[in-house]
Order: sequence, then C-alpha cells, then structure tokens
Amino acid sequence: MKELELKYGCNPNQKPSKIYESTGAELPIKVLSGRPGYINFLDAFNGWQLVSNLKKATGLPAATSFKHVSPAGASVGLPLTETLAKIYWVEDMDWQNFSPIACAYARARGADRMSSFGDFISLSDVCDKDTALLIKREVSDGVIAPGYTEEALEILGQKKKGNYNVIQIDPAYVPNPIERKEVFGITFEQGRQELEINDELISNIVTENKELSEEAKRDMKIALIVLKYTQSNSVCFVKDGQAIGVGAGQQSRVHCTRLAGQKADNWFLRQCPKVLNLPFKDTITRAERDNAIDVYIGEEYMDVVADGNWQKTFTEQPSVFTREEKRAWLDQLTDVTLGSDAFFPFSDNIERAYKSGVKYIAEPGGSVRDDAVIDTCNKYNMVMAFTGIRLFHH
Repeated sequence: MKELELKYGCNPNQKPSKIYESTGAELPIKVLSGRPGYINFLDAFNGWQLVSNLKKATGLPAATSFKHVSPAGASVGLPLTETLAKIYWVEDMDWQNFSPIACAYARARGADRMSSFGDFISLSDVCDKDTALLIKREVSDGVIAPGYTEEALEILGQKKKGNYNVIQIDPAYVPNPIERKEVFGITFEQGRQELEINDELISNIVTENKELSEEAKRDMKIALIVLKYTQSNSVCFVKDGQAIGVGAGQQSRVHCTRLAGQKADNWFLRQCPKVLNLPFKDTITRAERDNAIDVYIGEEYMDVVADGNWQKTFTEQPSVFTREEKRAWLDQLTDVTLGSDAFFPFSDNIERAYKSGVKYIAEPGGSVRDDAVIDTCNKYNMVMAFTGIRLFHH
C-alpha cells in the first residue's frame, strides 16, 4: 500500500485527504481494523517515535497516550503500586501480574485521565492480552504498535463494534532524513529531529548539588524525550519513570510550568486518602469519577460538594478538601524531575517547580538570566543540567 485515502483532514470540510510516503515507497503501516483519520495518524506517528525513543534510552517497554498531537501521558513499564492501581482505576484487575507494556500504558493513561480521554495509544512492544484488556475499557480512538497477539486482536475487535482503529507499524522503518510540510502553499523543509537523548546530554550539571542518581538520570531522559514530541512551548514533570504533568503549546514558559505543575499536583492529590476514599455511587462511570475528582481537588469544589450537587455523584456529602490540607499533602511530593524544551528566562519557573516537589531539572541554558536561575536552584538544593540543546516541536 503506497497511499491511504482518509475520510477528511483535520476538519470534515478539509477534503481530499490522504497519507503517503514522499519517495513513493510502501507505507510502513497496516490498518488491521477501523478507519484512522488525519489527526489519528499525526498522533500515532508522533507517539510511535516517542515510545521508540523511550525504549532505546531506558531499555524498558514504553507507552504514550496522545491527544491533539501532544502526549497527555507517557511512561516506561515499571510495576504499579497499590495506590497507583487505585487512582488509575485498575484495582479490579490482576494489576500485580500486568506485563511491563501493560504497566506502561496503565501509567501513561492514568497520569492525566482528563486529558487522556479519547486518546490515541502508542506502544513500543507487541500489544498483549493485558494491554488489550486495559484499552478495551477506556474511551480511546485507536492504537499503534509493532504487533499484536491473537488474544489482543480478538479483545480489541470487540471495541466499537469491530471498528476500533488498530494500526501495525514496521519497527524497522527508517524515514527520510529530510522532512517537508506545506503551510499556505509554501513548502517548509528541514532535517528530521534525530537527537539522541542520552547520559552525555545531561552531564553538564551547573548547580552546587551535583548528585544525580540513576533514577534521576532516567527521569531526565524521559522528560526530554517527551518534550521532543510535545507542541512547544513545553515543560514536562516526571516521577518514577512516568510523566505526571505536561504543559504544552503555551506562549509563555512560566504558563507551561504552571500548567504542568498543576497537573503533577493533581496526580499526587488523587493519591491522598481523602480523595481515594470519596464515597462514589456505584452507578457512575470511571469518566464521571475522573471529572468529579478533578473538580473536587480544584477551586470549584462546591460544584460537587454543595447541597443539591453531591447527591448526583456521592452516597454521602464529602467534606471540603481545604487549601491547607492540600498544601500539607503536596509537601510530601519529592524528587520530581522537570524538563524544559528551551531555557528558563526567569527564576519564577524554578519557584513554581519547587512547589511541586521538583529536585532535578534539565533545560538547555543560554538565557541572559542563567545565573539567577542557577541561584534559585541552589537555594532549594536542586540539581540542574544544561543540555545546550533546544527541543522545539511544531
């Protein structure tokens, strides 16, 4: 297959639409079921690059959950804890025995469930039964992977009445080193972003604290790889092998940091016993629970706890999760890693990062205010590496 006609482009009025390899070669994919669209393929191909990079950098299976050409979550395949199983809504499954690739997707999907709703999934490894069972129960547009077991295909075939988008990609495919796209009838051309994210890239530590554990190195590389495929400006918070907050597409860098930091805070607040023990009705869906939790831990909490509102979601009225209680819980979040796709122009980004438990930072450096940024890191005993490389993605 050298080209694939699509239903339409980004929007239904944008026709005709198709994908093809610019050299005229065979496409490196097979559509096993469904009819993926233009945005589906953008998410699939960006996501595939991300998980391939993650596996190469860490040696672990990897998964990502993409929405609108940026990752909502990404992770390597580390085991789940009991708390993570609860906040990712898999405690009713055999999560202790999940395969590594299933763990990777559970983490990628679960970190920011609000953003991952209706995602496109990319897997670095063959999709197995465990992963397919996870995918089957979530609202999702499709999945791309290098292969699928027979059991996985049978399970995925039950989703959307057999019309769920399942794409198989050739892992040996090597794209043209020059990439092109058109905007307003003008062709843009550039070399592909083939930068390898490795230990050498994060070796220039510019802070007084230079203690970088192997786990912190891993998380720095994960953050930078996520940023390679996230719409800029972008900032990524990582903890224990998974992205816990991605701030994408903001014009101001501190707004990226605030957005990613708030998502990281929400991820940790969901683990507080007060949230874990919310008295949900048995009749509401996981998506409805996600929405209620997001409101409950935010500033609009009265929308779900006020008289006349709580009865829709809970069996009894929850007490307010006060600002003081939230701050006390967040103060327990530590050893978080932050990556930025370009330099921090002001130290306010570091001040905000500190509130979300950031200990390790990887950023390009090169700002006229680098000294002030480094001084702020030193104030909080952080470890910061200057990569010298910008990672814009558009």
